[in-house]
Amino acid sequence: MLKLDIYRCATHNKGIMNGIDAVALATGNDWRAIESSAHSYASKDGKYQALTTWLYDGEKEVLNGEIEIPMPVATVGGTISVHPIGKWALSVLKNPDAKRLACIIAAVGLVQNFSALKALVTDGIQKGHMSLHAKTIAIQAGAKSDEINPVVMELAKLKKYSITDAKEILHKIRGEK
Repeated sequence: MLKLDIYRCATHNKGIMNGIDAVALATGNDWRAIESSAHSYASKDGKYQALTTWLYDGEKEVLNGEIEIPMPVATVGGTISVHPIGKWALSVLKNPDAKRLACIIAAVGLVQNFSALKALVTDGIQKGHMSLHAKTIAIQAGAKSDEINPVVMELAKLKKYSITDAKEILHKIRGEK
């Protein structure tokens, strides 16, 4: 499907980059450089292609995923050397060198892609997005931590996702008029 539809392919790669960008930001790396190099690489053969490949080995009952992507990252110098959060994030990753960090970030992209593909073939990716959207609406409506899930569940039952609806649900939960 991805070979036939470049728009689906772009969305596919965007999902991969969501995970990659998060780790790049956390470690003080230039997510824009990584993003642009990845999308350029996806077009290296003259047609925009997926950055991942998945093959199922029916004999071994194993799904193999591969990601091939340039990863211009560093673990010293620039912002990385002075930014406390970047230093902390690298320490959580056990202070990898640049090559190891590139592998870690690529693995996050691959796992992000697997998760999205799994959602597409099971519940559907929309379900997860709507749940997150409903939580955001509940919080915006003023729900406290113990009220968020009941509001989300009621919004899902109503299939209406607005702050007005969430506020009405909150009033009912709290016994208010």
